[in-house]
Amino acid sequence: MIKKYFWNILISLDQLINTILGGDPDETISSRCAKKRDTSRFCYYFCKLLDKIDKNHSDESLEADEGDRAVIK
Repeated sequence: MIKKYFWNILISLDQLINTILGGDPDETISSRCAKKRDTSRFCYYFCKLLDKIDKNHSDESLEADEGDRAVIK
């Protein structure tokens, strides 16, 4: 239960940072970058780094139904 509590806090911090950077408040940075990895150099390398740490992280984190409320797309 404590582990899930801290995991939820980490996800909320991820979403907060994404929101501060102009993204959808309900989307993680991983999901946002997974969508933009073909058009953004930063996202491309960020996804490669995450995939080295956690195999297929970018593809598994992609949330196709999120991102509509982003201020900066």
